[in-house]
Amino acid sequence: MDQAVGAAAGVDTMAFRLVDPQRRLAGVRLVQHAGIPGELLDFSYESGVWQLVLPRPPIWRLEYKLALLHPDGGTEEICDPGNPRRVGGAFGDKSVLEFPDYREPAWLRLTATTPGTWQELAIPVPPVHGELTARVWSPAEPTGHVLLAHDGPEYDRLASLGHYSAAMVGAGAVPPHHLVLLTPGERNEWYSANPAYSYALAADVLPRLHRLLDTTEPVVGMGASLGGLAMLHAQRRYPAAFAALFLQSSSFFVPRHDRMESGFRRYLRIVRFTGKLHRAVEKTPPVPTVLTCGLAEENLHNNRQMAETLRRQGYPVTMAEVPDAHNYTGWRDAFDPYLTELLRHVWG
Repeated sequence: MDQAVGAAAGVDTMAFRLVDPQRRLAGVRLVQHAGIPGELLDFSYESGVWQLVLPRPPIWRLEYKLALLHPDGGTEEICDPGNPRRVGGAFGDKSVLEFPDYREPAWLRLTATTPGTWQELAIPVPPVHGELTARVWSPAEPTGHVLLAHDGPEYDRLASLGHYSAAMVGAGAVPPHHLVLLTPGERNEWYSANPAYSYALAADVLPRLHRLLDTTEPVVGMGASLGGLAMLHAQRRYPAAFAALFLQSSSFFVPRHDRMESGFRRYLRIVRFTGKLHRAVEKTPPVPTVLTCGLAEENLHNNRQMAETLRRQGYPVTMAEVPDAHNYTGWRDAFDPYLTELLRHVWG
């Protein structure tokens, strides 16, 4: 590895350097969400440089920031000034370090030549006393297929979901379909196994979309984190509305694995839903379901458990564990082959 740059990745290790010849800082710490133990994250100081060398986690790429400790006790988090690579996320930009075996998905390089149009509509959702916006891409070729995404604008902006649909339809890799990007609204409240939101989705959102798109087909629902939890919650309550589920790093909290999330306002509501689902003996009509989760995520254990439960209840389940963490790039990189194969299976 080139130790002269701000960050460098080898096959099995990674190294970080921050130049501070006059030692203006009292300390530097790596901020990451890749499961690296906290006691390993502090930089050491030597010869005018703060530096840290770590073994590689089970990932292809690391998103990170640096926490700077100032002599007066103040702290700040910054992107790595010695590493020009940045990646956007739900909470702003981070520095990114890619390991030698990482490759971006090939579909990102495809030209989105599929003729299609975008339209936008506002949908009142009285059960949750709000309104959400649906941004809809439709191919020129008539179709009744619908792919519905929670956190849709973020999926499009940070994971190129709109490009995926247009490029993969154009390449003949997936059947033509409408892509519906739903805004999250009051996300933490609506997506946290909220019965009122699931009812709004089934009673207000889907009927409006069906009229707009002139279709009555059940939709393929997708979501990440709380958005994935909310999509499964809706399918359990209104199974006839869904043809399949694509759930990424979903927040299937259970006390055994997720007590660190107990400060979340709706933690207990989520725990009650997931516990009831794991214990369920009644049959909910199953649909093909794909779960993806990063190998470096805290959610990995609860996603494995959910995959086992759904499989036991008759769902055709694929559980894909990918070498990344809880971020939109990791979710994007799992679209192909896992979303591709699901859409082919359901619509093929």
